[in-house]
Amino acid sequence: MTHAPTRRTALATGAAAIAAGCVGCSEYNDSNSSSSSASPKSPTSPAASPPAASSPGAAAGQALATTSEIPVGSGKIFKAQKVVVTQPTKDDFKAFSAICTHMGCTVSKIADGTIDCPCHGSKFHIADGSVAHGPATRPLPAEQITVQGNSIRLA
Repeated sequence: MTHAPTRRTALATGAAAIAAGCVGCSEYNDSNSSSSSASPKSPTSPAASPPAASSPGAAAGQALATTSEIPVGSGKIFKAQKVVVTQPTKDDFKAFSAICTHMGCTVSKIADGTIDCPCHGSKFHIADGSVAHGPATRPLPAEQITVQGNSIRLA
């Protein structure tokens, strides 16, 4: 014998379908593991940073640029190494991950004192990687560089 679904049955079925559909709705690399694959996180778990430039793909000690290639008040994006190097003030060089902490896109430009992500409009301050404009809520992780003479290298 079949019966017409009740409102409770319809709501429970709909809620289960939404929950199943949201399994893949997590931010890029929000797990506490060091793997480079994205994995879901619970809303209350602490967020981890995207992989550092010293992870596979970015060779430590690799020369990135000369100091004269990094404009004061701006910076340069090194897509292959997934690193952004900035010079907020003269002779003050900073480095950050080039992977946006919102959804894992690679940032695409540096303008007006911010590092900009093309995917959803997040912007980060060139001085410290902090969020200037969301939807990102976490800063770009700092990367380690060394400046020797006029050479900037991954540490």
